[in-house]
Amino acid sequence: QVQLVESGGGVVQPGGSLRLSCAASGFTFSSYIMRWYRQAPGKERELVAAITTAGGTTMNADSAKGRFTLSRDNAKNTVYLQMNSLRPEDTAVYYCNARARIGTTEYWGQGTQVIVSS
Repeated sequence: QVQLVESGGGVVQPGGSLRLSCAASGFTFSSYIMRWYRQAPGKERELVAAITTAGGTTMNADSAKGRFTLSRDNAKNTVYLQMNSLRPEDTAVYYCNARARIGTTEYWGQGTQVIVSS
């Protein structure tokens, strides 16, 4: 059974940090590109960052550049999103996505809520 389980969300003050984790099971994690998306209330889902099977990263959201760091541990089947200097506009549900490097197979997690508020 394929699972992507996000954790690490919560409520944090502006300027604070959170580390999101996404634990994968049921598929060959090392063969999948991993992405983090987020969806703020009333907005479309936005691609935040991606990490390739080789570990190369791309920060797709301009607002995340310089503040967020993406990493993966293939031994633990887990991808991480370290978020620093959080802003109220980072408030969203953050979703983990796995996309096969070859083919179109794709999986989604259930999301984890991040609220940045004083």
